[in-house]
Amino acid sequence: MSAKLEQVTDRYLDLLRHGEVAGGACFRGRSDDPLSNLGWAQMSQAVADAPTWTGIVSSPLTRCAAFGQCFADTHGMPLEQMDALRERDFGAWEGVPAHEIATEDLTRFWEDPAGFTPPEAEPFDAFRARVLDGWRQILERTDPHSLVITHGGVIRVILAELLQMPTSSLLLIEVPHACRTRIRIPAPSGRPSLVFHRRN
Repeated sequence: MSAKLEQVTDRYLDLLRHGEVAGGACFRGRSDDPLSNLGWAQMSQAVADAPTWTGIVSSPLTRCAAFGQCFADTHGMPLEQMDALRERDFGAWEGVPAHEIATEDLTRFWEDPAGFTPPEAEPFDAFRARVLDGWRQILERTDPHSLVITHGGVIRVILAELLQMPTSSLLLIEVPHACRTRIRIPAPSGRPSLVFHRRN
């Protein structure tokens, strides 16, 4: 009698950036501002035609966690808040619009986001190490299709790692509000791959 083989299927992860935040466009890392009404609507639209997720992981910051908790409660799903998924702390630039920052400093940051650290900000290497530690924890999960609600900078770091891009190219990845990115994790084991990266 032959043993019945258990079918092994690929896993998927959807990364979702938060929607528009109250307070306008600025460098916003550790600042814990809530979503605007538009931001809430953007995220609702982003998940309206989504598959049935089996677990949610979220940054603990309000602009991610509030929507995540509401969605989890509505659909009877577990929500895990992960500190590693916080946005980069921009130090003295926190809450400052880009046009109010010295042009020379801003240019250096755009051209070399890993090499230029804003005053009092979290060093890029520390930010990247934190995010990738969280990413490894997410990859170890067993639920078939996770939703990860986080920030633009976090998603850029994950995609750069996935696609083996140099850190100097991070800001060439556009991550608009409520952008959803799908990643496939082959079974039984294999390198994750990018399925899509888009805003609905």
